[in-house]
Formats: sequence, C-alpha cells, structure tokens
Amino acid sequence: MSTALPFQTAKQLASAIRKKKIGCVELLDLYLKRIEAHNNDLNAIVAMDVEGARKRAKAADKAVKAGKKVGPLHGVPMTLKESYDIAGYPTTWGDPAFKDRKVEKNSLAAQRLLDAGVTLFGKTNVPLNLADWQSYNAVYGLTRNPWDLSRTPGGSSGGSGAALAAGLTGLEAGSDIGASIRNPAHYCGVFGHKPTWGVVSPRGHALNGNVAQADISVCGPLARGAADLEIAMDVMAGPDDIDGRGWTLSLPRSKKKKLRDFKVAVVKSDPNCEVDRSVQDQIQALADFLGKHKVKLSDTARPAIDTAEQNDVYVRLLRAATSGRMPDEVWRQAARDAAALPDDDMSYFAQMQRGNSLAHRTWLQLNEKRHRMRLAWDAFFKDYDLLLCPVAVTAAFPHDHKDPRHERTIVVNNKQVPVVDQIFWAGYSCVTYLPATAAPIGQTADGLPVGVQIVGPQYGDYTTIAFARLLEQEYRSFVPPPAYQ
Repeated sequence: MSTALPFQTAKQLASAIRKKKIGCVELLDLYLKRIEAHNNDLNAIVAMDVEGARKRAKAADKAVKAGKKVGPLHGVPMTLKESYDIAGYPTTWGDPAFKDRKVEKNSLAAQRLLDAGVTLFGKTNVPLNLADWQSYNAVYGLTRNPWDLSRTPGGSSGGSGAALAAGLTGLEAGSDIGASIRNPAHYCGVFGHKPTWGVVSPRGHALNGNVAQADISVCGPLARGAADLEIAMDVMAGPDDIDGRGWTLSLPRSKKKKLRDFKVAVVKSDPNCEVDRSVQDQIQALADFLGKHKVKLSDTARPAIDTAEQNDVYVRLLRAATSGRMPDEVWRQAARDAAALPDDDMSYFAQMQRGNSLAHRTWLQLNEKRHRMRLAWDAFFKDYDLLLCPVAVTAAFPHDHKDPRHERTIVVNNKQVPVVDQIFWAGYSCVTYLPATAAPIGQTADGLPVGVQIVGPQYGDYTTIAFARLLEQEYRSFVPPPAYQ
C-alpha cells in the first residue's frame, strides 16, 4: 500500500482525521487539486458539488474539534457511481434524455454513507444503461484507464475504478449485474466487492425513479484496501425501512485469521471460456504462493454444475432482468430474432435475444435451474471455504466502440474472440447470488493490473473480504499507476 496521502485507504484517512493529523477541508482540497490536475485526461469524475462538499467538510472539522463522536468514515472524501441518486444531481445512466432531471432525494446507500461521515463530492462515469465493460456515453464522454489511457477502465463502474486508482477519491460504491464492480477493480488494480444478492438495498439506485429490485443486480463498494470494503459493507448493508420492520441482517464474520486456515479451490480457465495466459499465470503464481503458505488447495475441485448450462441460464436471466427498459420496437425485434434462431444456436446473440424476449414460463424454468445450481454451490462450500477464479478473460483491453457490442472482439491467447464471452466469469458467482471480492494480485508483462475473483458461500461476504485482506497484507496490496504517483 502506498503511504502517499491520496492513495491511502479510507480507513487510514478516517484515522488521520480523528487523530487531527489532517483536516476534513484540507483533505477534500487535496483531492480537488488532484482532480484539477488529472481528471481532464481520465474523465473519471463527471459531476461535482464542490460548494456543498466544502460545507460538509467544514461541519466535519467542527465535530472533530468539539470532540464529538464521529462515524467510521468521518471526513473521507467520496464519490459515487453516476447511477446512484444524490440529491441535487441528475441520475442519467449515460442517457441524454435524463441529463437535466435532477433528483430530490438521496439513494439509501448514499444517505447511509453520508450518515457514516463521508464528504460526498461527486459522481463517476458509466456506460449507457450500465451495459458495457467500457465507460462512455453521450452525456459525459469517455473514461480512460489510468494505467494506459488507450484502454478501458472497465464498466459499468469504470469511473469508480479509475478515480480510485488515480488517487482522485477516497472511497467508491458501484453496482454489479455483469461484473460491473469486479471488472473495473480488476482492470484498474483496486478492490471491489459484489455482495450476496439482496443484502444491500438498491433503493435509489435506479433510472427514472424506479423502485423494484432487479434480479441478479447488487450494489457494493470499491476501495484501495480490503478493510475499506468491510467498513463500507457495515455501512451500506441491511434492509430498507419497509423490510426492516420484519428482518435484520446478520452476516457471519470470518473466524479465520491466517491464510493457512482456509481450504480453497482454484480455477484458472474453463473449456467454455478460455482465459488469456497473462491472467492465468498470475492466478497460478498466487496459487503457488498459497501452497507454500500451507493453504489447503485443490485445482480440480468444482461445484457439481455444468458450466455451459450455468452460463446459458445466467445470460438469459441477465437479459430478462434488463429487458424492462428496452423500447417496445427493440423488444419486438428481440422476440422476432429469438423465434427465428435454431434451438441449437448457443451464440451470445441467440442467448441475448432469447433472454430479452423471455416468456415468464421460461423464466420460471430457468429460475428452477438457477436454484438447483445454488444448492450445488452450497454443497461445494461445505467442503471448501472459497473458490478463486478469474474476473475476466484478459486485462484491460483497448477502447472499442463498435456497435453492436456483441460484434466486438478482443485477443485471448493470440485469437480474436467475442468480447461478450467474458460474461461467463461475471456469471460464475453472480447468477446464484454468491458474494465475490475482486483483489489485485499482479500485472501482465506490459504492466496492466490483474485481479482475482474470490467467491464464497451465500452470505459469506465477510469471509471473501477477510481472505482479500490477508492477500493484501501478505501477497499484494494496491499499487498506484506510475503516472499518478
């Protein structure tokens, strides 16, 4: 972990404020100066309320000076993914139709983070409708990766990952239905946690004031340190006011204190989704390290699941979950495409159009398959604490805005493959509600970050984060991109 102040963790920054080593306004100004210097090239932070943030920071300084009890993130400057409602800002999801519609109420996550003391000062960029592993749109433009400006920072929480990596913000929160937290963490060399489905209320994380919780989709934190993920989960997780009348959340804390306390399965690739050697090599290096540190490892243990079927179920349920916001004519075309395609066509386009036009009866049948796989995963986690696997098939790839997206390609082991193939690793844990923490573990030969996906049992969020924290302490911590140190 870099000791330079802009790259410290939120936990370290909050501690420095409590100990009066730095003031809240002073810390905010430090990040604002870095934004002025670096954000023009990156375009990670796309909207700010500096005046409002300074008022919050001044009030936070007064609270410290008066010796008042403060929250765990008191005074930490923070940005949020553009898709969260923050009072006074528009929530556009990259759609120009919403660019002038300012919301009046904070999302539940934003409010809980404010109540924990953060100095919320801006929003970070996303792709249109949060539907890409790149972050560009007609409202805010293109966000670039601080490790290589010619490459994507990921998506859909791409601005979140880029801002954290470049030292432009102290903490972030994103959302994830297709690796949208994990993918930017992997591409930008930071930490991200995709929670168990349902444990973080999505209230106020929606377009046009929608309130229904989407299938698969979750909200969760990104940070420069694993401890920050735990703190942010403590703050963000739990039911909204209505659900809170009937249930409370009690996620189990990990009792394991050392790496060798864990029993872990390792997956480097899959016959249904080949992973580039540059990523596999870093996962193998991690496995070698864990083996030397007496972690109980298996490179063959897997849940009793057909991964091709898992991917098919995931893609169709994913597309069904996002189909509600499709224009009517686009939906009708999806239905026509699905009806015309042969049953044995398992291309992404075929799966996508079947999912986009899914009949409810078919959804119920796929959901039954999903829950059978959920039980298979749970049986697997009776024998293994965690499963380590790739976040994506490659490190960050060059910007490519060819439309339609499913016709884009990337290079995997010297072969051109559809960019959408890597949705496989997004769904590996996502479709069955499982928590997954992305943690940096190395770099490719050309200096791009590589992360690992740490998958745990349902509601084992603090276990996956605990393992990431041990890796951070003993294997690799956040490293700032050279151009921003």
